[in-house]
Amino acid sequence: MKEAATFPEKRLDVYTEKNFAENEEGYRKKKWNRRKTIIVLLIVAIGFLAAVCIGGFFCKEAAQVTDFSRKNLPPCLSYPFGTDWLGRDMFARTVRGLSISIIIGVCAATFSAVMAFILGVVSATMGKTADAVVTWFIDLVMGIPHMLLLILICVACGRGLKGVILGVALTHWTSLARLIRGEVLQLKEQIYIKTAKKLGKSNLYIAMKHMVPHLLPQFIVGLVLLFPHAILHESSITFLGFGLSNEQPAIGIILSEAMKYLVTGKWWLALFPGIMLILTVVCFFTTGENLRMLLDPASVHE
Repeated sequence: MKEAATFPEKRLDVYTEKNFAENEEGYRKKKWNRRKTIIVLLIVAIGFLAAVCIGGFFCKEAAQVTDFSRKNLPPCLSYPFGTDWLGRDMFARTVRGLSISIIIGVCAATFSAVMAFILGVVSATMGKTADAVVTWFIDLVMGIPHMLLLILICVACGRGLKGVILGVALTHWTSLARLIRGEVLQLKEQIYIKTAKKLGKSNLYIAMKHMVPHLLPQFIVGLVLLFPHAILHESSITFLGFGLSNEQPAIGIILSEAMKYLVTGKWWLALFPGIMLILTVVCFFTTGENLRMLLDPASVHE
């Protein structure tokens, strides 16, 4: 019988190396395209949020101007979002309201994230007593209905801009604190951390020198992802009447006032501000997810 035809060993090696090179090149190209797409989406989201903030600064006076000769106008070229029952430009009011919400969200989320970071590190590094106290405090805050606690803090602090920022900041730190605590507990089991302890280094030195650099990506992503929650809750309590005053064109106030006129067919008073609020929240969420993809090594192969 004739022996089965076989490829020469040398030729098979060349074929394998060529296939491997093509697969590696395709993977790198796919990876580069995905990374480039993430960066483009990140730039678009940040650009939109920056445009809203800058536009809100320039629309401060235009959002308050009343003109009864143009009241209740539907969307048109002159007024893309229409006008309300007082003749105010809804586009200017929406942009100004979103800029206020973004400012509140940035301030509240930053304060909340810093608080979560400090308490998470203290809980995991300062002994069992500190861990028990911080854990009990986290469970206490999470055990109270979120919106109820937010309204109580906001009303107790005098409502207005200060009350809303404090209310949102003091109710949004718990999840990030638990995440930071879990990360620190994992880091404590690493060999270089145990070696530093055996060398006599203090807990504060180990936390600042070895743990904080590893926690920065989680902190940054957690900070950005707190923004949409802060904006939505600020709009919610303002919509319910426990937040900002009626003189300020906040999104919650705009939507609350629009509810009275929807039955008369003034649909644009709620539609466009609601869409812009959703776009703002989605942009913040997209920014956070893209930052997580860029900063977290564990998500490289997802």
